[in-house]
Amino acid sequence: MNFAVIGGDMRQAKLAELLTEDGHRVNVFAVDKLKVEKVIRREKLSEAIADADCVILPLPATSSEGVINTPFSGTKLTARQVFSEVLPGQTVCAGRVDAGLRELAAQAGAKLYDYFAREELNVANAASTAEGAVQIIMEETPKTLSGAKCLVIGYGRIGKFLAHKLWAMGAKVTVAARKYSDFAWITALGYEREHSEKLDGKLSGYDAVINTVPARILDESRLKQLSKGCLCLDLASKPGGIDFQAASRLGVHAVWALSLPGEVAPESAGLCIRDTIYNILLEKEVE
Repeated sequence: MNFAVIGGDMRQAKLAELLTEDGHRVNVFAVDKLKVEKVIRREKLSEAIADADCVILPLPATSSEGVINTPFSGTKLTARQVFSEVLPGQTVCAGRVDAGLRELAAQAGAKLYDYFAREELNVANAASTAEGAVQIIMEETPKTLSGAKCLVIGYGRIGKFLAHKLWAMGAKVTVAARKYSDFAWITALGYEREHSEKLDGKLSGYDAVINTVPARILDESRLKQLSKGCLCLDLASKPGGIDFQAASRLGVHAVWALSLPGEVAPESAGLCIRDTIYNILLEKEVE
């Protein structure tokens, strides 16, 4: 098959290499600052897209202004520019698709698929994110995880993986959640539990508090309740769950770790994206 990989970070670079290793022909555009092996670098967007069986956009595909995510290129590329070159019926795979992108795809007559909406990719990303979070906690705190008191806020995919990894390394794990079904699992697996909406007065004594919920959980009043030296790690996507301006004023050690799979394990992340896109294309064949 012919693929066009447009923009993106190290994940897309590794994805392009993996596709070439599988014997596919891969055009790349807007990744000029990255070293990518055995691909065809195109100077024009139209040349990259023209003969592609599948056009692959980054994760996330665009900013809120509709600009394609191209951190390793000096090229400013809009989604409108991309879809002006996409042919009717052409397959486009993108990560975290928004309404604007869907509208442009519909206008172009393209078949748009959101690979970030796939459960297989979300599970793999959650595992990588949890592993990266453990790395940050170990680097940013002066204590071992064994015996450390850790609070994980949220019990979605990332919260589940992270609580398990911390517990396996000997940490004393408390999980804050809202659902009774989550409480049942938290208790059954041997963690302590708190209600995420009733954390006031219960935040002292932790060595690390890790938020996975994309809502303002740790505001100034709650940050004041943390023990001195506690690490606050935010894994949630924007707007995040920590008031970082308040944390700075209060001297709270706070870290916002976005897109951890691409930062700590780009090769594994690229592999997961590749496999997910293959699944999409296989399902497309039998539609």
